[in-house]
Formats: sequence, C-alpha cells, structure tokens
Amino acid sequence: MTTAQLVSEIKKKQSFLCIGLDVDLNKIPEHLLKEEDPIFAFNKAIIDATHHLCVAYKPNTAFYEAYGLKGWKALEKTIIYLNENYPEIFTIADAKRGDIGNTSTMYAKAFFEDLAFDSVTVAPYMGKDSVEPFLEFKDKHTILLALTSNQGAFDFQTKQVEENELYKEVLKVSKTYKNSENLMYVVGATKAEYLAEIRQIIPDSFLLVPGVGAQGGNLQEVCKYGLNDQIGLLINSSRGIIYASKNEDFAQQAAKKAQEIQNEMIAFV
Repeated sequence: MTTAQLVSEIKKKQSFLCIGLDVDLNKIPEHLLKEEDPIFAFNKAIIDATHHLCVAYKPNTAFYEAYGLKGWKALEKTIIYLNENYPEIFTIADAKRGDIGNTSTMYAKAFFEDLAFDSVTVAPYMGKDSVEPFLEFKDKHTILLALTSNQGAFDFQTKQVEENELYKEVLKVSKTYKNSENLMYVVGATKAEYLAEIRQIIPDSFLLVPGVGAQGGNLQEVCKYGLNDQIGLLINSSRGIIYASKNEDFAQQAAKKAQEIQNEMIAFV
C-alpha cells in the first residue's frame, strides 16, 4: 500500500485508528476456546465488526509466537483474511526486528513477501545496515522505533548524545538512509509533549502512536502536536478495544469502543 492510498482511506473513513490484535488466550471469551483456532476466530470477529471504523490493524507477533506453530498459523490466517476481504486496510507486523544486513533481509522477506504485510516495526539500535534491507521493498513501510511509550524509554532514548537526545539522533540519521521515504516512526502517546519537536525533524512522516487508552495516552494532545497536512498519524489502541467484553457480544462491544475513538477523530480529518 502506498502512502497516498493510506491517506485516501483515512479521509474516506474519517479515521486514523489502528487496532492492535494482541491476542491472549487467557483474555478472550471462553466460548471461543472451543473453536479449532481460537486466535483466528477471535481476530476474524473483531475485524468483521470494526473494519469500517479503522484504517489499520497491528498484530504484535509475540502474542502469536508464544503459541508456537499454531500461533504462527493463526497469524498467517489473519493476514490472509485481511488481504483477501479488506485489502484497503493497512497492515502492520509489530515484530520489532532489526539485525545485520543478511538477517534483516530475511526478516523483511518473511513479513513483506511470505505474509504480505504492508509494514513492519524495526528497532534501529544496530544502525543503517540493519534498517535499509527493509526499505528496499516497493510500497512497503518500515516503522522505526523512535520514542516509545514504556517507562524504560527514559533509560536510553532521551539521553543526551552530542547535544541531542538519542531519539532525535535516530530521527535525523534515519533520514539519510536509502529509500527513507518508506520510513514511518513509533512515538508513544504518553510522550505527546515531545511531538512538536519531533515534527520539526520529520514533518511529513507518518507516526504510529501506541498508548492511547489502556496506557493513558490522550488523543487530543497527540493530535494537537502530531498532526500534519496529511494527518500523518496512526493512533493504536489494543486492549481498550479488543477486550471491551469477555461475553458473546465481545465483537460488538469492541466496535462500540472503536466507534468512540473514531468519533473523536472526525474533527481532525
């Protein structure tokens, strides 16, 4: 999917909501555990109930890898279902990969070619040659971890490096990478006050913003500092939507939560 197609979908749906499909079998409704593939059954119901309210889905691969081969097959079935039934949806493999060149190339092939995701999250710690292999894929997007929403982000990301915080160096240096126009960035919603300075460095890039909802991020604050003329934001909510109910109406309740967020977004699109 191209950036232009994503922007078009945002304007069409009046939404820049991304729903995280982080499936924990201990949290899904009990009746689904009787299904042959409970993870996929849960995802399918959530997707069918919410696809008109969001522009992206983001499975965190850890929640699938934890269940071994069955979990990976559920992830594969989920992305196939999305691509076949809702091809207008932007898909994010939240895998946080990043390794030396040859390994990164294989990671990129796994998520872009085999699973056919539109994007993948990548850790920048190993630098240029660990990121550029992902950027070689046409109409695919590499979402670089910049400033995350967790408490430990302050351990390294905000430390001073040559008169700049480390996350700012990541942003500046990444702009020099080959095919950097394919970059997006993760910026946590709990760091909304940093967005104004981030926008000075990367005014035109899309930001994936987790942390709205269960983690306490504020949509209004994020939009105040993070919007650009193309919207430029994908606001992710996971637990706050998909676990709105453990009853048989779980998908409908998830849709209600998604609708609440989408209603807030209308004013900004």
